[in-house]
Amino acid sequence: MKNIFRNTLLTLVMLLVGITAFAAEKVSFEVNTPMIVSVGEAFRVEFSLNAKPDKGSFSAPEFEGFDVLAGPATSQGSSVQFINGNMTKSVSYTITYVLLPQTKGTFPIGVATIEVDGKRYTTQPTQIEVKEGGSQQSATQGGQGSNDMESQAQGQISKEDLLLRLTLSRSSVYKGEPIRAALKLYNRVSLADYSVSKMPSFNGFWTQQLESERAPYRETYEGRVYEVYNLIEYLLYPQQSGTLTIDPVELTAVVQVIVQDNSGFDPFFGGGREIYNVRRELKTPRLTVTVNELPAGAPASFGGAVGKFRMEAEPSTTQLAANSASTFNVRISGSGNLAFVQAPTLTLPTSFEQYQVKSTESFKYSGSGTSGYRNFEYPFIARAEGEYIVQPVQFSYFDPERKKYITLSSAEFTFDITPDASGSTAPKIVQGTTKEDVRLLGNDIRFIKLGKSGLRASEKPAIFSTGYFVALLSMMALALGAYIIIARRQRERKNVVLVRGKRANKVAVQRFRAAERYMKEENRHAFYEEMLKALWGYMSDKFNIPVANLTKEYVREELQKRGIAPEEAAHYTSIISQCDEAQYSPIASAQMNEVYAEGINIVSHIESHIKK
Repeated sequence: MKNIFRNTLLTLVMLLVGITAFAAEKVSFEVNTPMIVSVGEAFRVEFSLNAKPDKGSFSAPEFEGFDVLAGPATSQGSSVQFINGNMTKSVSYTITYVLLPQTKGTFPIGVATIEVDGKRYTTQPTQIEVKEGGSQQSATQGGQGSNDMESQAQGQISKEDLLLRLTLSRSSVYKGEPIRAALKLYNRVSLADYSVSKMPSFNGFWTQQLESERAPYRETYEGRVYEVYNLIEYLLYPQQSGTLTIDPVELTAVVQVIVQDNSGFDPFFGGGREIYNVRRELKTPRLTVTVNELPAGAPASFGGAVGKFRMEAEPSTTQLAANSASTFNVRISGSGNLAFVQAPTLTLPTSFEQYQVKSTESFKYSGSGTSGYRNFEYPFIARAEGEYIVQPVQFSYFDPERKKYITLSSAEFTFDITPDASGSTAPKIVQGTTKEDVRLLGNDIRFIKLGKSGLRASEKPAIFSTGYFVALLSMMALALGAYIIIARRQRERKNVVLVRGKRANKVAVQRFRAAERYMKEENRHAFYEEMLKALWGYMSDKFNIPVANLTKEYVREELQKRGIAPEEAAHYTSIISQCDEAQYSPIASAQMNEVYAEGINIVSHIESHIKK
C-alpha cells in the first residue's frame, strides 16, 4: 500500500513539473516559405506553432497572386524527455498550404494569426519572388560530360543572385558627425561559404566597429527578394572636410549548385546529380562622402564637440579649510563624438593650486552614434583663507540638426576658505597668475651646507664584474632563442598550406558543434547543411584541395593516397551522400544523431591516422 501511494505521489509531482515547464515555454508562431519560385511550380507554405492553439482561432493571410491547390492541412505532435531527472515537453503544430504561382512578380504573404489560451500571436509578413519558369533541359540533356556540367553550374548563377553592398546612413555630413556604414551580402542561391579578402582603410575617418545582428533576414531590393547577411557595421567620424573616398570591399563567395545528369537514376534517392562549388568574386563600388566644414564664428569655449550634449558642473564642497584639497567636477553627457570632447576650461583664483585634470568615461556605441558621458575631475588645494568667486564653466558644441553652435554655462560658485585646521598662522602668499608663481616663504628655502661633500661609493660598481658578464651572456642567449622561435613561426605562417592543414580539425569541430545545436533544435535543413560544410571543408583545408575540385571521387582518391583504407574512404563519401539526400529530399531515412556520430568518428579517425 505504501509503495502504491509513493508511486502515485511521484507520478503527480512529475506531471506537475512537466505542466509547469510546458507552461513556462515561450510561444512562437512562424511562417516558412521559399524565397524564389517559378511560374507553374507548386510550393509549400507552413505556419509553425510550438504550442496547442485554441480551436478555430487560426486565420490565414490572403495569398494574392497564388492559387491554393491544397490546404489548410494540419499536423501536430508532442514529445517528452527525461534528462538528469528533469522532464521537458515540447508540442509542435503545423498548418500547411500548397500554392501555385499565377504570374511573374514579387508577392507578399501577409500576417497569419492564431490564439493560444486566449492570447493572440501573429507571424511576420514575408515576400516571395516569382520568376519565369526556367528550363531544366540543359541540365539533363544526354551526351554531356563533367566539363559541360561544370559550365552549367557556372551558368546557373547570375550577377543578380549575389550582391555585395556597403550602405551609408548619409553621404553628406559635417566634420565630426557620425555615419553608419553596413556591409551586406545579398543572396538568392545556396551559399556555402564566404570570406572578406579586402576591407577599406577608411582614410580620413575615425572608425568604431559596432555589434551587429548576424542572423539572415529577407529584404526586397530592386524588385528581387534576397536573403541578407549583415556582415559588419562601423561608425565613421570624418576628421577632415572635403570629399572623402571609401575604397571598395572585396569578398569571395562559394555557392553550391546542383546539376542533374542523364545517368537514369532517380534524383529523389540521391542519384543522377552532382553538387558543384562555384566561386564568385564580389566587389562594392567606390563611395564618396561630402564632409562640410563647421560654420565660422565658433565660441571660444568650443573644442570640436559635435552632437547633442548636457553639462553638469559643481564642486565637491564650497567650504573648506586653507591648505585642504578638494575637487571640481564637470560631466558632459549626451550623444555625438564623445571620444573627442575636451575638458572645459576652469579658471580658479590665483591662491588655488590646481593639478592635472583626471577624466573617466562610459560610452555606448549604436547606429545613431556614441552616447554616454565623460566626467572631468579638477583637483586643487586652497592655500589662503578668504572668500573667492569662481566664474561659470562654459562648454560649446555644434548641433548638426539645428546647424548652429550651442553654449552651455554653469552657475557662479563662491568658495569660503576658513583658517587652517591645524591652528597655524596662514602663510604669506606672493600673488601670481599661475601655481608656479605661488611660493610659501620660509618653507621653500633650505640652508645650503658649506665645505666638501665627502661623498664616496658605498660598494663596488657592478659593471665589468663576473655577475655582469653572466647576465650579459644570459640575455644574449635568450634573445637568440626568441629570434629562432619567432623566425620559425613566421615561416610557418607564410606556408598557407601548412596553416590550413593545422586548423582543419579545429574548423571542423566548430562546424560539428553548430550542427549539434541545430540537431537539438530539430532544424533538419540547417543541420545537414552544417554537416556538409564540416565534411567538405575538412577535406579542402586538410589536404589543400581547391574548392572547385571537391568531388566524391577526388576525395576518395586523396584519402587512399594518405593510407586511409578504401572502405573508410567510401564511408566518408557515403556520409556526404546521406547529408545531400536528407537536405534536398522531403523524406530521408537517415537519423540526425546517427549522421552526426558517424561524421565525428570518421573525421577523428582520419585525423589520428594522419598524425601517426
